[in-house]
Amino acid sequence: MARTTPPPLSLALTFLRSAQGWSQKELAEATSVPANLLSAYECGRKTLSRERLEDLTAVLGLPATAIDTALNFLQAIRGSSQIPGPQGGEGWRVEAVAAEAGRLAADFARGLLNLLTVETRALEARQLAGPLWRRLRRYPQAQRRLLVEEAVEFRSWALCELICEESVKAAADSADRALELAELALRVAELSPGEECWRWRLQGYAWAHVGNARRVGGDLPEAEGAFVRSKELWRRGAAGDPGLLAEARLLDLEASLRRTQTRFGDALALLDTALSGEPGTLKQRLLLNKASVLQALGDHAGAIHALRQAAPSVEAEGEPRLLYALRFNLAVNLCFLARYGEAETLLPRLRELAIGLGNNLDLLRLRWLEGRVIAGLGRRREAIETLSRVREELASLEIPFDVALVSLELAVLYLEAERIQEVKTLARQLRPIFQAQGVPREALAALKLFRDAAEREAVTLDLARGFVNYFHRAQFDPGIRFEDL
Repeated sequence: MARTTPPPLSLALTFLRSAQGWSQKELAEATSVPANLLSAYECGRKTLSRERLEDLTAVLGLPATAIDTALNFLQAIRGSSQIPGPQGGEGWRVEAVAAEAGRLAADFARGLLNLLTVETRALEARQLAGPLWRRLRRYPQAQRRLLVEEAVEFRSWALCELICEESVKAAADSADRALELAELALRVAELSPGEECWRWRLQGYAWAHVGNARRVGGDLPEAEGAFVRSKELWRRGAAGDPGLLAEARLLDLEASLRRTQTRFGDALALLDTALSGEPGTLKQRLLLNKASVLQALGDHAGAIHALRQAAPSVEAEGEPRLLYALRFNLAVNLCFLARYGEAETLLPRLRELAIGLGNNLDLLRLRWLEGRVIAGLGRRREAIETLSRVREELASLEIPFDVALVSLELAVLYLEAERIQEVKTLARQLRPIFQAQGVPREALAALKLFRDAAEREAVTLDLARGFVNYFHRAQFDPGIRFEDL
């Protein structure tokens, strides 16, 4: 009976496990994957996905790139079995295959050792970057720059990478601080030791973060220019990168710019490209970004699906900002689908996370979300009280677009209670928004329609709900007109 060869990924698992000296039992105990399931993976009785193999490989202490090295080796072994020989010369053929297999095994071992050496050095550099950043962040901006210019120890690619990540975190609160950090990372990249093509690669990585900070600050032309520069340097430096920097991060940041530019199709294409590669720990961030694009497109079921996919790794990582973003966006999309009971179960943990993050705007937006949930559950009086307080605080912070949106949500509640005079009062209170900065022209036109209808007492419940729906869409697509919905 002919023997069936296991699939390539199954063979790669067997090879890498054996190369590390692990038994199936040991790997099962380390991963909580039953030994009989591991056996089924290795012999091909159960389908082994690339994602699951990467998880198992990580437990073995190997990077995901070791899988491709193993696959190439195994493919070469199979190719060697096709070496032609003279008829009747089977002995020669066997010896040739054995010699070729020995050479390939040696090449694989050298490649794997080189790979592990790069990974080990990268880990060391990243471990050193943490203390370097803790020293650097104690100083004001100008002194940080001076230290980078004068002290050699701060010219580290891993420090550049870490400061870029700090820039992304800062963008949630301050575009100015995010830009300051991204520009500092860029200077570290310019001064980093090594070949010029490596510095190009590193600068390309930093420029993408400069572009992201400019996007958050609302300067879209400058953000676009930064991403053009990023891609140029990233391509020029490709030959000098041993695989240390994650291209998925650059795709993620560019997708955020495309989303802000309302180029939603381009944003989804970038995110799908990043997800189809080897995003590693970036996978949850990519999925969160994808969910926000799908929400902007009004695909709330799709957004929830992406968020559910991201949830296990976000929960496992435990990073508070990511956890908050995951749960908050999940609750928002559940509200759009009128699944208010499910959204309500997320609120207690969201409040804990918001308090822990210490950002007053997070807490205010959470109270706004709570008001929406309460309204959806039919507790109208409580919802009106909550949203009225939120409206006052947003007005004091001079966030006009949000003031307009929460006002429209209150108008819906008043109309449900047949309190038309309160609707007229709300409409009159919108007057300062017409002189405010930062409200798109089409949104102002929609507000004027609402105000005029309220004065004539011609605002119906359906019309008010239509205005609310429009303003939710206009958050992501400022050029959309109310008449187009």
